[in-house]
Amino acid sequence: MGEKGKKPAAGGPRQLITIVKLQIEAGKANPAPPVGPALGQHGLNIMDFCKAYNDQTKDKAGSVIPVDIFVYSDRTFTFKLKSPPASVLVCKALNIPKGSAVPNKNKVGKITRAKLREIAKQKMEGLNCYDEEAAVKVIAGTCRSMGVEVID
Repeated sequence: MGEKGKKPAAGGPRQLITIVKLQIEAGKANPAPPVGPALGQHGLNIMDFCKAYNDQTKDKAGSVIPVDIFVYSDRTFTFKLKSPPASVLVCKALNIPKGSAVPNKNKVGKITRAKLREIAKQKMEGLNCYDEEAAVKVIAGTCRSMGVEVID
């Protein structure tokens, strides 16, 4: 029992094999790449995931929602939704299509501290920060790397 290389007995505890991380547009998961190949290589039912993901994200249409998919030894899965990437939230707040290709020279917009605080509150769970002020600084760094100027 519990020897290396042996599979658990039928009905035994399922083991976590891997975690697949994807960024998919809300409500638009389908078996095409990147979802199909990422899940297919682990023997999962791709349509089951797509239906469950689309059901849970249908109210967030238009946003990119990162997801961690936990794959188990019995070919079952669970998944956890995360908040959208900070860069996507900044682009949406400023109503711009994307950040600057040369952020130190070409600025694409300006954002206030109040907007940064709103975005930081939304991202707080996913950030490696203890307080809100540190989260605001992380989001401000993202803004600078996108060519967005932070104003007070």
